Amino acid sequence: MARAIWTGVITFGLATLPVGLFTATEDHTVHFHQLQRDTADRIRNRRVNERTGKEVPSEDIVKGYELAEGEYIVVEPDELDQIAPGRSQTIDITDFVDLDAIEPVYFDRTYYIAPRGKEYTKVYELLRAALAESGKVGIATFVMRGKQYLTALRAEDKVLVLQTLHWADEVRDPGKELPELPSGRSGKGKELDMAIQLVGALSGPWEPGRYHDTYQEKVRDLVQAKAEGQEIALAEEPPQATDVVDLMEVLQGSLDQARGTAEKKPPAPRQKKTAARKTVRKPTAKPEERKTARRKAPPKTARASATGRARGGGKSELRQLSKAELYQRATEQSIAGRSKMSREELVDTLARAGRRTKSAA
Repeated sequence: MARAIWTGVITFGLATLPVGLFTATEDHTVHFHQLQRDTADRIRNRRVNERTGKEVPSEDIVKGYELAEGEYIVVEPDELDQIAPGRSQTIDITDFVDLDAIEPVYFDRTYYIAPRGKEYTKVYELLRAALAESGKVGIATFVMRGKQYLTALRAEDKVLVLQTLHWADEVRDPGKELPELPSGRSGKGKELDMAIQLVGALSGPWEPGRYHDTYQEKVRDLVQAKAEGQEIALAEEPPQATDVVDLMEVLQGSLDQARGTAEKKPPAPRQKKTAARKTVRKPTAKPEERKTARRKAPPKTARASATGRARGGGKSELRQLSKAELYQRATEQSIAGRSKMSREELVDTLARAGRRTKSAA
C-alpha cells in the first residue's frame, strides 16, 4: 500500500478534514548508468570543495545567496523552515472556481488525497460530492518540502484529486515568446468544413489504455537487441510538411483514409539497419563467447496482392505497414472494433484472421 508523502488538514469554511497526500502517477522511464567509454567503469557525482578538491559531507553543506562575486549570504535550513508560510500543515481553500476557467497550461502535477481515518470519510465524501455536483474546484496553497504550491482541489469518482498549479508569473505569454503565430483565423469554406469532417471521422471515446509509450518500448528493444548482438532498426524519417497549395487534396485523402475508402496507399518506407555495438564488460570479468542469431532484414517485396490482403498476412509482413494500411485491411475484412485498436492490436488481429483463413482452406 502506498505511503503518504505529506499529511495535514484541509479547511473549508469552519470544517477541517485531516488528510494524506499520495502520488497519482509513477515513472516507467528506462534509466541508464553513466560509464566511461570503452570500459564498464561507473561515473558518479560527488560534492567537492572547488578550492581544496576534497569531498564535503552533506551535513556540512549550507545554502548561500551570492550578493557579489565571491560574497555570499549563508542561510541555514532551519532558518528557511522558520519563515515558511503555512507551517501548520494546512491546505486552506480560499476560493471555488469553475474547472473549465483554468487554462490547461497552469496544471502541473497530480496527487490523490485520502482521509486519515474512517471517522473522517463522511466529511471527505461531503466535500467531494459538493465539488462534483457544482463543477467547481477549490483553490488553495500549501507548503511541502520547503516550497509553497498553488493548488486546485477537484472531485473524481470516489476520490479527491489535488493538482499543483503554476503561478501566474511562471506561465509565458505565447504572443511574446513564439516566433510565428497566425495573424487571423486560418481556414475557411470547404477547407474548414473538410477539416471538421476529418476531426469527426477520427473522433472516439477517451480510453487511456489504448495509448502506450512506444519510445520507451523501442529503448528496451534497443537494449535487448544490443545484448543479443542483433541488428537495430532505425526510426522512419518524419513526413514532409504539407504544401498549402495541395491542402484540399491532402484533406480529402486524409478523410478517405479515415473512412476506410482510400484506394491507393503510399508505400511504407523501409527501415534502415545499423550494426550493433558489442556490450562493454568489466575488465575483471572473464569474457565469454556469445552465440547469437542475427535478425534478418525485412525482405524487399512489393505490396501484398489483393489475395494476400484477404488472408490478413503474417506478422512479419503486417509490421512493415503503417497503422492506416493496417486499418484499411481490417476494414476490408470487416473486423469489429478496429477503430479502437492500437497498431499492435491491429497486427495481432489481422494475423489471427490470416491463420483462421488458412485453417479453413
